[in-house]
Amino acid sequence: MGLLDTILGRSKPVRPDLDQLFGLPGAAITLQAAAGFAPTGVGSVCFASVEGGAFAGLQEEVRELLDADTGRGGIPVEFSQDAYGYTWLLARRPADDLPALVNDLHAVNTLLQEAGFGPQLLCSLIGFREAAGQRTMALVYLYKRGTFYPFAPLPGTAGRRDNALELQTRALLADDLRVEPDLGRWFPVWGAPGIG
Repeated sequence: MGLLDTILGRSKPVRPDLDQLFGLPGAAITLQAAAGFAPTGVGSVCFASVEGGAFAGLQEEVRELLDADTGRGGIPVEFSQDAYGYTWLLARRPADDLPALVNDLHAVNTLLQEAGFGPQLLCSLIGFREAAGQRTMALVYLYKRGTFYPFAPLPGTAGRRDNALELQTRALLADDLRVEPDLGRWFPVWGAPGIG
């Protein structure tokens, strides 16, 4: 980055670091011990859909890669589209096998990135549920930032978040994950597959 970039306030974009996803199992242990939230065994990847045969073929390749895994117990991956036109891939594993789920999400992100669809990748998330109650949460990985943030919808309400829980989670996981420092980038992912 040059002097002119500094003066004009321009910065280099952060390069995605998909290996950050491998910090999730350790973060899950911290989250369970300190806050009582355990993994649900569900995770998802969100990306902007692209029309064309190459992308359709890539989706089929992702499906084959994950469905062929015998450890999945015959549970196929699911694709869905949200109200904004984004595509979500939903993957499931037993709740006690978070490392396998993280491997699945890493494989999907890597496959899309290596096929040239990295710019379409938005985020990945892993769902968590409170053992003693109805609260749910997701740890969201922002592909383009290489950071995580918690998203905790308030149960029984539409469009409201549990900001106190999100901030508490940020403090708990500061040593486990690269947490997104800009709260303005903690985007709500209402209705995302994998939360709930």
